[in-house]
Amino acid sequence: MARRGKKKGRPISGWLILDKPVGMGSTEAVSKIKWLFQAEKAGHAGTLDPLASGMLPIALGEATKTVPYVQDGAKIYRFTVAWGQERSTDDLEGPVTKESDLRPSEAQVLALLPKYTGVIMQTPPQFSAIKIAGERAYDLARDGATVDIPAREIEIGRLDVVEHGADHTVFEV
Repeated sequence: MARRGKKKGRPISGWLILDKPVGMGSTEAVSKIKWLFQAEKAGHAGTLDPLASGMLPIALGEATKTVPYVQDGAKIYRFTVAWGQERSTDDLEGPVTKESDLRPSEAQVLALLPKYTGVIMQTPPQFSAIKIAGERAYDLARDGATVDIPAREIEIGRLDVVEHGADHTVFEV
């Protein structure tokens, strides 16, 4: 007969930074790392959308107690805006719903950056990792639901243009 209360896994502790690939959710990534290291406990500091790639901090064992301190720190994101297309999901996953031949110049883009820096109000898209009643907004949206996600105050420390091309601009925030 098995003993109750015995934890499964090894008492391994520390932080691991995973270069999460596109197509994998943060929870799935943590599960794979937990299995790989046979850790008793694992968690992540921040959520990356399944369509996003990037560094995902994963805490193992006793290090999970420090997750709140890491989560509250400043983060850097790099993203690309493709000009001339609007998609139903605000990302590459959804079908194109509108097209335009208009393209902003680099000077026009640079002139708008101050509007999006400092403390601003942001309304997250329907396809975001924000939880609504315990479920991710992107899961609800994929099921056809339209949810009311209120605008919230965020602080953007800096917003830079990394590259500007005819059909796209790469930003770092």
